[in-house]
This record gives sequence, structure tokens and C-alpha cells, in this order.
Amino acid sequence: MSGVFDAELREQLAEARRLRARAREAGDEEKAQAYAGRITQLLRIAAHHGIALDRAADEEEQD
Repeated sequence: MSGVFDAELREQLAEARRLRARAREAGDEEKAQAYAGRITQLLRIAAHHGIALDRAADEEEQD
């Protein structure tokens, strides 16, 4: 079961990163910030469950 959770989390993170990149390319900073918030949320969930994920420089966890 944890493998399914891990895979789903990684998939959601990849999708949020893709959508953030598209928003940036389109010049939609509001949408890009919303996706950045989603990325931060997913990274925190992963850390809470002991799932190690790579972070981009602009994805440092904020408290």
C-alpha cells in the first residue's frame, strides 16, 4: 500500500511542477504561485511520511 501512496505522491508532484512551469511560461504568476504552494504541500506530506524527494532550488521548504 505504501508503494501506491509513494507513486501517487510522486505523480501529483510531477504534475504540479509541470503546471507551474506552464503558468510561468504563460506569464501567469498568480497561477504559478498557487502551484508552488501545492508543491510545498506535497513535499511536506512526503517528508512527514519519510519519502525522500528531490527539490529544486526554488522549492525549499518554508515554515
